[in-house]
Amino acid sequence: MMHMTLYWGIQVTLLLDSWKTDSLLSYLLTLLACFLFAAFYQYMEDRRIRLKASTSSSSSPSPVNAPLLLPKPATGPTRLAGAILFGVNSAMGYLLMLAIMSFNGGVFLAIVLGLSLGYLLFRSGDNQEPEILLVDNNTCACA
Repeated sequence: MMHMTLYWGIQVTLLLDSWKTDSLLSYLLTLLACFLFAAFYQYMEDRRIRLKASTSSSSSPSPVNAPLLLPKPATGPTRLAGAILFGVNSAMGYLLMLAIMSFNGGVFLAIVLGLSLGYLLFRSGDNQEPEILLVDNNTCACA
């Protein structure tokens, strides 16, 4: 039976008909898998952001020197790697969403806690988020 409201039981069908929990041990292992997968999602998101930041900072001029020019996009293998990481991260995010849609309270908490711990471990030190900086030395408002 598929639940349409949040429930707190140990019997869960997660993502596939073959992934059913019927004992406390299988339920706890499922919660551990959800927790680790959510933390791994944050790790992969960090890798994708760092790849994008490393390619854009090394190939683009300083915003002060070229204020209105867009940075040169990455080419070749770097662009392909970024696209693959984006696809993997998107698939992982959708799988986490589908797991939460099992409406089990334990699965929900495991995923939220995994995302939170993953963010704390892998992404909370990100002070390198891209900033938009537009500098224009022209004092004329119409230019």
